[in-house]
Amino acid sequence: MKSYGYKNPNIDASAIGLGDTTIYWNLTPAALIEKSIASGDGMLASSGALKIDTGKFTGRSPKDRYIVKDGVTKDKVDWGKINQPISPEHFDILEKKVIAHLDAQEEIYARDVYACASRNYRLNVRVYTEAPWQNLFAYNMFLRPSKKEALSIDPDWQIFAAPGLLADPATDGVTAENFAIINFTKKKIIIGGTAYTGEIKKGIFSVLNFILPDEHNILSMHCSANVGKKGDTALFFGLSGTGKTTLSTDRERKLIGDDEHAWASTSVFNFEGGCYAKTIDLSETKEPQIYKAIKFGALLENVGFFDKANRNVDFSDSSITQNTRVSYPIDHIDNIVYNSRGEIPENVFFLTCDAFGVLPPIAKLNTEQAMYHFLSGYTAKIAGTEAGVNEPEATFSACFGLPFLPLKPTVYAELLGQKIEAGEERLNKKINVWLINTGWTGGPYGKGSRMELVFTRAMIKAALDGVLDDVEYTTESFFGLEIPTSCPDVPNALLIPRNTWPNEDEYDEMAANLVGLFRSNFKTYESYASDKIKAALPSS
Repeated sequence: MKSYGYKNPNIDASAIGLGDTTIYWNLTPAALIEKSIASGDGMLASSGALKIDTGKFTGRSPKDRYIVKDGVTKDKVDWGKINQPISPEHFDILEKKVIAHLDAQEEIYARDVYACASRNYRLNVRVYTEAPWQNLFAYNMFLRPSKKEALSIDPDWQIFAAPGLLADPATDGVTAENFAIINFTKKKIIIGGTAYTGEIKKGIFSVLNFILPDEHNILSMHCSANVGKKGDTALFFGLSGTGKTTLSTDRERKLIGDDEHAWASTSVFNFEGGCYAKTIDLSETKEPQIYKAIKFGALLENVGFFDKANRNVDFSDSSITQNTRVSYPIDHIDNIVYNSRGEIPENVFFLTCDAFGVLPPIAKLNTEQAMYHFLSGYTAKIAGTEAGVNEPEATFSACFGLPFLPLKPTVYAELLGQKIEAGEERLNKKINVWLINTGWTGGPYGKGSRMELVFTRAMIKAALDGVLDDVEYTTESFFGLEIPTSCPDVPNALLIPRNTWPNEDEYDEMAANLVGLFRSNFKTYESYASDKIKAALPSS
């Protein structure tokens, strides 16, 4: 085995089966980009970013994600379609195949990184990848130790990513050739048959979603976070298409991170050192900070070229996938919090794109409602965005991140309630939790109109500035939500959704239907949800 680059001198990769291949350790982005281009796997876009294609898989494959069921996990993991069990024996078989496959390559790439911007909870991670651009992704997305730190790091966890290794479902305990498997006893993640880089990132996110709540009583969160000029932290939760990235990117506020955070007793901290943004229909006008971050060192995935000769990217091209992405270190954005930490939040926003046109554009939630709506994780798919979706379709993803939650979702919802109550005592003030509808008003999709971004921004600004603390509220009758009756720079008529519909009876019918969908979704958790959460169920 040959090694290049720098690493802890005590590392013996041959001890884990990597004795024949050449390993490049902790290469710079420039070196990884050069190797990607030389191998024919990537090319530079006109912006300087590296453009690659991830092949067959352009997104995660949730049905092929597994957790090893053993003494550590058997009584704690919420087993089912999300957390599928696999035996330790089958893991061992696939681990040997993955490492043998990596060892058979002429060269592979290793990197020492870490997750969690709090030293108290730092998780050192060693990533072995088959392709250099996978290693660039790890550099971009995780927190980066100094060279001095890397020379002494011993990993808490290891990831082995081998897209060229295909499983045999007949013998390997999986149902397809691709897989992503987490082993909490061995503290290893193995990934095979897929080159989609998000599997690397979300593997560690799932690990932290197990460790932090279970061992440290810390709430791990699928959200973005930013900080205002007065040091006030805000959290933004939301599923895809709800505006989480757009609304948390604010010239007046510094970004802590765009996707994964923890709420500890005295702070909020980022898990990551980079951003993984969707780029479909990206423009400098709509998302100037993301657009400008796509420069040398950034990694573009599955995008098309508008002008191939000059390598100008066409961000509207969805011929490969709607899930076009870019990863880049967070310091590609100017307006950031450099230590990736903030105080406990004063405002929490749940973003939903309600295509039924029922939910108000902004409403204030009490703690019980916050726990309930967090557990629900509601948004709606829009007609025409997916094959077979011909009308608005309700989507519920517990805690706005169900695919990444190893524990029962109620664990996270209960923790949210605890954090809000403890935070209010620490801050000696109310923590405001807001439900924001970025979807439709005046009717459902096809009849009403999409909420204008300028109004949503105005409402969020008013909430952050404390303006909405001093206005009158009215209670709507279906979900029991408290709605402000006025907001600067927003028409009063827009704030009460029932008043925006041409036919109020039709609104009532649609609202009752949405309540039914919420209540039906809650049946999954009803047997073990707390009385606090149950108290916030909408009226039947």
